Parts: sequence; structure tokens; C-alpha cells
Amino acid sequence: MNALTGMEKFSHLEDKIYLTIEFVKKVRDEKDEFKKEAETLRRETAKAIAEKSELEEKIAGLLSERDSIQLKVEAMLDAMTLIDSDVADAVGR
Repeated sequence: MNALTGMEKFSHLEDKIYLTIEFVKKVRDEKDEFKKEAETLRRETAKAIAEKSELEEKIAGLLSERDSIQLKVEAMLDAMTLIDSDVADAVGR
């Protein structure tokens, strides 16, 4: 059986320590990258939420405007049907 000498054991331990150090550096770098990515995602999410709110307000305004126009058109059609019966037949009133 081949026993390791004290110096060989020390060298082996030294190699393990350096490998551990490199592993820790790699894990720290990955952790930093994940933190940056998480922060980017937080900003993008906040921006998307703000944009969603703006779009919801715009849609509500457009729907209100559409309803207003629809009421005006119906009022004009009602006025036209009073004037001309042919118009009433055409619009089904």
C-alpha cells in the first residue's frame, strides 16, 4: 500500500483549498449577476405596471368617448326619423 507523505498530503489539501476559493468566487459572481437581473426585473415590472395603469385609464376614456358619440349619433338618427319617414325605415325605427 502506498502511503502519502506529509508533503503530498499538504499539497493535496492546498489544491482543495484553491479549488474551494475558485468555487466561492464563481458563486459570488453568479450571486451578483442574479442580484442585477432581479433588480432589472423589478424595474421592468414596475414600468409595466405603470404602463398598464396608463393604458387602463386611456381605455376608460376612449370607452366613455365612444359612449358619448354613440348617444349623439342616436340623437341625430332620432331627429332624422322625425323629419323623414324614409330615414326611419332605413334605420329600422
